[in-house]
Amino acid sequence: MKKWTVLSRHWVVENAPYSRVRRDRCQLPDGQEIIYYANEYGDWVNALVLTKEQRVVLVNQYRHGSETLVKEIPGGMIEADEPASQAIQREVLEETGYASETEPIFLGKFYPNPATSNNFVHTFLIIDAEKIAPQRLDATEEIRVEEVAWDELGNMIRNGRMPHLFSAATYFLANDWIIRHPR
Repeated sequence: MKKWTVLSRHWVVENAPYSRVRRDRCQLPDGQEIIYYANEYGDWVNALVLTKEQRVVLVNQYRHGSETLVKEIPGGMIEADEPASQAIQREVLEETGYASETEPIFLGKFYPNPATSNNFVHTFLIIDAEKIAPQRLDATEEIRVEEVAWDELGNMIRNGRMPHLFSAATYFLANDWIIRHPR
């Protein structure tokens, strides 16, 4: 299998610092030429945040892409030259006011959608978190924070009450880590 050859490339949408859409004219290995659009994003972070009382911290916010209110785990964009482990601590603190003295546990680095985008999501488990500060939201953010029991989160995911793929995947990765590292 061979990579496609990019014959020309230009950006059709610039939404700095969040994303860009590029239009590539490509030649496939069989010689066929096509136009392909791809989304360019910076890398993201997310985390399943578990309190000292073994409750999971969730955020509720409006997501315009789906035009719905979404319940999910905290996360956001990595800023320039920021290590992913620091980015997730910053995002969790900003969005929820929670923090932990324990370093975030790295669960993996994944392409959210390699067919149409170029970025990774870096996924973490944060344990022994506690509320230490008020939220520090961006001007366009409105986020409601809630805590749920571990089992309730699993039921919400399995019953379709939390249809956020990154949150579901992170729950199962965190569950696997917890099983392999009993405390």
